[in-house]
Amino acid sequence: MRFLLTGVGGPAGSALASQLSTRGHTVVGADVVPIENTALESCHLVPFAADDDYLPRLGELLRDHRIDVLIPSVSEELESVAVAKDTLGAHVVVGPPAAVAVAADKLTTMHCLEAAGVPIPWFGLPSEFADPAEAIAAAGGPIVTKPRRSRGGRGVHVLDLADATSAQGREHWSHLDDTVVLQRFAPGPEYAPVLFRSPGNPEVDLCVVLAKTALREGRVGNAVGVARVAVGDPQGAQVADVAARAVLAAGLTGPVDIDVRMLDDGSPVVLEINARFGANSAAAPELLGTMLDHVTSTAAATGSATASASVGA
Repeated sequence: MRFLLTGVGGPAGSALASQLSTRGHTVVGADVVPIENTALESCHLVPFAADDDYLPRLGELLRDHRIDVLIPSVSEELESVAVAKDTLGAHVVVGPPAAVAVAADKLTTMHCLEAAGVPIPWFGLPSEFADPAEAIAAAGGPIVTKPRRSRGGRGVHVLDLADATSAQGREHWSHLDDTVVLQRFAPGPEYAPVLFRSPGNPEVDLCVVLAKTALREGRVGNAVGVARVAVGDPQGAQVADVAARAVLAAGLTGPVDIDVRMLDDGSPVVLEINARFGANSAAAPELLGTMLDHVTSTAAATGSATASASVGA
């Protein structure tokens, strides 16, 4: 099949391009900067996702390169692509618009999961507290401040009581507004379970639990490396359970990448949801395999490799 892969220069897009090419598929890339990658048949410039010309440019690439399947890999584009998926003329690997919107905003994610009884850390907004010390007291320990809309650990900071009383900590707090969400810092091991759920399935089709072996910023940030957690591992089973419950609570379908971390007592909490393939998909190749099986079965059911129904339909 012929794939158009956006964000092909980023970790998620690059990992997918290599996997698809190795499996014998043709991959056309798209990014906001020129990318050279031997896994690509060609690569094309696109505007940023917020640009009015972004979706028309995607449509142009889909038509000109006879694309069967579009895989968006950039968080900022997911909502608009999910809304427009039925007009793009290709099989689009994205979840339902409402579910994608829940995952896009970390505060909305917390409210959704809390209502469904999915374990999450304490959370709040900066406007609810006079200073960081008050927020830390309410959380019962150190807190994380993170943009409600971001990816890759951008803008994430940990504040403990010492930070809260320091000049640097007070300065950081003074610049926060309610585009930032606060969470209780979970100090235990961090996991990156990856999942796939087919439309109409009341359960997830696949969940592979990956443990983050190191984080780029020490206590927070992107995974420097991951290791598969063996099936049957008790802690891994807990992580898989909360991750699957989070996908179902949000109503997501297609590929999903989730951040889960352990609290002081060893219980898992969901930190955030990414409604797309993540950077670690190569560590769980069956994730892409499950998606390809779904695309193939959808195409067979419609009699066309360019089925317009998306993975998130």
